[in-house]
Amino acid sequence: MSLDVSPELLAAADRDEVSDADFVACVRDSLPYAWQVVSSVAGAEPVPGSPTVHEVPPPSEAERGQLLRALASDAIRGGLERHFGVRLAFQNCHKVAAFAPAGLDGADAATYAAFVSPRGQLLNQSPALRDC
Repeated sequence: MSLDVSPELLAAADRDEVSDADFVACVRDSLPYAWQVVSSVAGAEPVPGSPTVHEVPPPSEAERGQLLRALASDAIRGGLERHFGVRLAFQNCHKVAAFAPAGLDGADAATYAAFVSPRGQLLNQSPALRDC
């Protein structure tokens, strides 16, 4: 299971009454390692043309799973992006970057495009990351 959803939050979801704040709190509490990684890149001072990047492999498969669940889910990723006010990009099992949305039309546009391109993905591969 990806998230630890309280009965109260589940009932609110059933009534279509879930706020972004409640959803993000559930993500934070359920996926603490993913929250730590995303908050570290999202909270750093952005430098135009140079995203904040986390490149440290997770300490265990459990943490790797948290990061994958957080960034592979459109709802979770979108909630994190709205909460932190960033655009997240993801490569491999651990390389996470945060971009300022305003910069995607300016100074960060080329950097973002390079990071999420097939070329960028291929250049970021190594045998050590094969099973990550």
